[in-house]
Amino acid sequence: MLLTYVDESYSDTAYYIAALLCPDTEAISLAKALDKVVAEAACSYDVPTGAELHGHDIFQAKGHWKKMGPLVRARIGVYNGAFQAVADHDVKIIIRGVDLAGLQRRYGDNHDAPHSIVLTHLLERVEEYARSKNEFALMIADEVPGQDGYRDELAYYKSVGTWGYRAKQLTRIVDTMHFAPSRASRLVQAADLIAYLHRRISSQSDVDDRARRANEKLWERIQPKVQHSLTWYP
Repeated sequence: MLLTYVDESYSDTAYYIAALLCPDTEAISLAKALDKVVAEAACSYDVPTGAELHGHDIFQAKGHWKKMGPLVRARIGVYNGAFQAVADHDVKIIIRGVDLAGLQRRYGDNHDAPHSIVLTHLLERVEEYARSKNEFALMIADEVPGQDGYRDELAYYKSVGTWGYRAKQLTRIVDTMHFAPSRASRLVQAADLIAYLHRRISSQSDVDDRARRANEKLWERIQPKVQHSLTWYP
């Protein structure tokens, strides 16, 4: 079984969702490795032992990571430690995105919610990967507004099929879409870290050369795990 952990990251210009596909045999080990990253930060920098690995908060020294405000290298080290934990496990990453300006230009105010659009594209790719490995996938996502609607959409895709030129019936995704608060799942947090950094790099959010190089260096840790990554530009 592929436990597929999902989280999103978005700005005014783009919307991304990342999925971390983790075999059930790897999930406990990866969660413990991520716990260790936080435990080491708690010991060294006095962050809470239950601190959430949240991309925005680590980058901006917010929330649980506020005490590390001036310690830029140390915060990068936390991110790097989490990515190394991902890299050390037998997992795959799928990322989908949509350009919001293009979506608005092409469809105006009549377009579907960006989360729905990107999630559909993501589910199609999860289905393809699971089928290629003769596996089944269970979807576990961070809580979002309108999640009952996304459960209904998944049920439709399983019984009838998705829409668009890649339309397909999803037969490898089991049960429903399970939503959990990210604070309760290290593996959902890992998906958040992936989605957040991917968005920053893809959207060229950082104008400082040193910041861009640091981001790219971080991404190199997990790049070999990326099974698929694509942004739709309508």
